[in-house]
Amino acid sequence: MDCPKQRTLGGEKTLEGIGVHSGEPSALTMKPADSGGIRFRRTDLEGHPEVPADLEHVVGTDLGTSIGTGDVTVMTVEHVMAALSASCIDNAVLELTGPEPPILDGSFQGYFEAISEVGAVELDELTEILGVTKALTVNLGTGASYVVSPADDLRISATIDFEHATIGRQYGTFDVTEDAFRNEIAPARTFGFHRDAEELQARGLAKGASLENTVVLNDDGLMNDSLRFDDEFLRHKIGDLIGDLALAGGRVRGHVVSERPSHEGNIALAKALKDHTRKGGSKYPVDVARIMEYLPHRYPFLLVDRILEFESGERIVGIKNVTINEPFFQGHFPGHPIMPGVLIIEAMAQVGGLLLMDTVEDPKDKVVYFMSLDNVKWRKPVIPGDQLVFEVKMVQFRRNVCKIRGIGRVDDKVVAEADLMARIVDR
Repeated sequence: MDCPKQRTLGGEKTLEGIGVHSGEPSALTMKPADSGGIRFRRTDLEGHPEVPADLEHVVGTDLGTSIGTGDVTVMTVEHVMAALSASCIDNAVLELTGPEPPILDGSFQGYFEAISEVGAVELDELTEILGVTKALTVNLGTGASYVVSPADDLRISATIDFEHATIGRQYGTFDVTEDAFRNEIAPARTFGFHRDAEELQARGLAKGASLENTVVLNDDGLMNDSLRFDDEFLRHKIGDLIGDLALAGGRVRGHVVSERPSHEGNIALAKALKDHTRKGGSKYPVDVARIMEYLPHRYPFLLVDRILEFESGERIVGIKNVTINEPFFQGHFPGHPIMPGVLIIEAMAQVGGLLLMDTVEDPKDKVVYFMSLDNVKWRKPVIPGDQLVFEVKMVQFRRNVCKIRGIGRVDDKVVAEADLMARIVDR
């Protein structure tokens, strides 16, 4: 999902129904907000208390994800959160007249269509990126497991396994784009087993469940008329995972591979991703729109297209795609176009500058000045159609002066290398 800036709703929308677990009627009104993330407001309670929809306020994962603060709780938030996340909505106030959002038809579709109807408004703030620079693994003793590998967007592969002939073992992979969510995930309904109904209701759950809002299975098979997809059960599980990950905030980017996902496991994964990002695993911009927030360069002197890997204070990998349309080819050997060596080193330095910006508190107020170059070598010419991959490592950093070592490669072959010294100063 290419949404580099935060977004909010373009208007208000109210949906009414019954809570699938509480069994109580409720109305949820989605309203725009310029900041503050997603937060639920219990208008049925005195003082209209708010509960932020984030990981710090998760209070339960039993057959749904519940959030709360003090005595105020909101049950089963994952469906509306999935719809907001798939629509790239970062800030909104969700006014609720009961303890639980309405289940509607048991899918994510009603919420997603309501958001699509009011549209979205782009805000000035950039979104936070939650991702990984290397594989991240989360295992639970319950059998749920997750592996996240680096990717530019969010992709989810999942496997579920139930001892019921109608479900059995199902596997699928979905790219989580707005269109894919609309067509492939949003219509998938929640499901349950008729044999568990009495026990769940005794625990205060599934009081509002019915064939109108839940796919119900008995020993003979499906109690509803039909399924919307052959693997509707898997698709709903993936939708729940999207909604639970939304509680981490920002945009999750990576290929998530999950075996037997659960709400408990989803939240554990979201926390692991959040912690990984806080430690510098992938909090850096990955595309040119974000790079421009940190580098002062602009066309034709912005020579970094994307950041592929980032380890805080250690190393960074960035790319420059070289095309025949580069302005320097008009005058630099136009009959035999070769990228100027000094611009190869400039591109390397810009990648290194992004690594250095992570060492300061307010990078947007700083700029990197390079002081010296040593051991510069050009090994092979770089021509149109090449993709330059720069790996820059930190060698030494003292009092805003640093030494870095850069290597540029094309097709895994070294084309340039250099030692650089730079100073970080105020803009």
